[in-house]
Amino acid sequence: MKFPEEFLHFIWQFKLYGSQKLQSATGEVIEVIRPGAPNKNAGPDFLQAKLVVDQTIWIGNVEIHLNASDWLAHHHQHDVAYDNVILHVVYLNDKPIYRTDGTMIPVLVLKDRFPHKLLLHYEQLIHSSNHFPCEKQIGEVDDFIISSFLIRVAIERLEKKSEEVYHTLHELKGDWDETFYHFIAKNFGLHLNSVPMEMLARSLPQQILAKHKNNSLQIEALLFGQAGFLEQKFNEDYPQQLKREYQFLRKKYRLKPMAISVWKFMRMRPQNFPTLRLAQFAALIVNSNHLFSKVITIKDNNFFDLLPINSYWKTHYHFNKQAENVGVQLGRHTIHNILINTVSLFLFAYGKYINQHLLIDRAIALQENLPAERNVILRQYKDAGAKVNSAFQSQSILHLKKFYCNEKKCLSCGIGLWILKPKK
Repeated sequence: MKFPEEFLHFIWQFKLYGSQKLQSATGEVIEVIRPGAPNKNAGPDFLQAKLVVDQTIWIGNVEIHLNASDWLAHHHQHDVAYDNVILHVVYLNDKPIYRTDGTMIPVLVLKDRFPHKLLLHYEQLIHSSNHFPCEKQIGEVDDFIISSFLIRVAIERLEKKSEEVYHTLHELKGDWDETFYHFIAKNFGLHLNSVPMEMLARSLPQQILAKHKNNSLQIEALLFGQAGFLEQKFNEDYPQQLKREYQFLRKKYRLKPMAISVWKFMRMRPQNFPTLRLAQFAALIVNSNHLFSKVITIKDNNFFDLLPINSYWKTHYHFNKQAENVGVQLGRHTIHNILINTVSLFLFAYGKYINQHLLIDRAIALQENLPAERNVILRQYKDAGAKVNSAFQSQSILHLKKFYCNEKKCLSCGIGLWILKPKK
């Protein structure tokens, strides 16, 4: 019989080993007062368990393996961190196990102690061919169970994404303004052009742009030039001006432009062309001194709503190509995307960094007050019966899908556990 060790964790944690009197492999009577807390870090699987073994109370840790010999395979016999294990819970007891001081560890064998249908239910769940394992059952799960777990997952997502922020912050020697500039540039590229926008931010430090804040033409020249869009010939005045400015600034700052080939235009709406995104990003840079400080202190975040974009882009999606009725302002969907994936993230990351819970609360409130995103994944969960009414919930669903459902971690999921646990 094959199943993951996590299934035994599930059996132990929720005491699903039947109502029969428990005995160790050597005949000691065992009563479980407290199974212990699951340990997500290195060390024994369950911490601070409380057991009664032959009328003696024991408080310590519990280690779980499919086979008792896995203790040796994992080299626990050389680790003093496992000397406080008071019970070894296994499916098969194929070898006696001792602590480093030579004393034998009591063993509880779970083979034949839990109903086969429990394992069958679990296997049906993780081997499901649906969009996600519990697609057919999630509609039956209590709303409180789902919402409670999604809160945990949403925070987990913010914490995981904050690690990316801290990594970049370390690379940039603790400069929060420059770090924010990198992330918001990446966000402006949306999905297809996020990498080129990040490359652009790395090749054109914010400190250079700051020296030209009062000259919008030079800001635009630096961004378009560094992005590689000014290496061609132009017939119109505006791009010709940009090219002249960039040629001067390029020599002054010893800049090397990116290859224009890195930018993606195919399978994209003209409103999302990187040229228009760069024009909008330039307007944001011109319009916002100390953007990171503004994000941290201002509570309405409406500085994304109306940007002073050069009038050239009202009739162009690309240089040298005329168009009509071009919508130059950021769309509502794009603004929400920036607020969710950059502004809220930095409020959370910075709040944790300086231990300021007010900023963390603002980050969560911002997502709770924004509408849920729309995509294929979220539609699948909504169609199955999950309620997704805010960006906070949609972000948690996306994290749930990637790190739990796709990985078949139903035993680590509050929703999966509710489905798997026998109902009284």
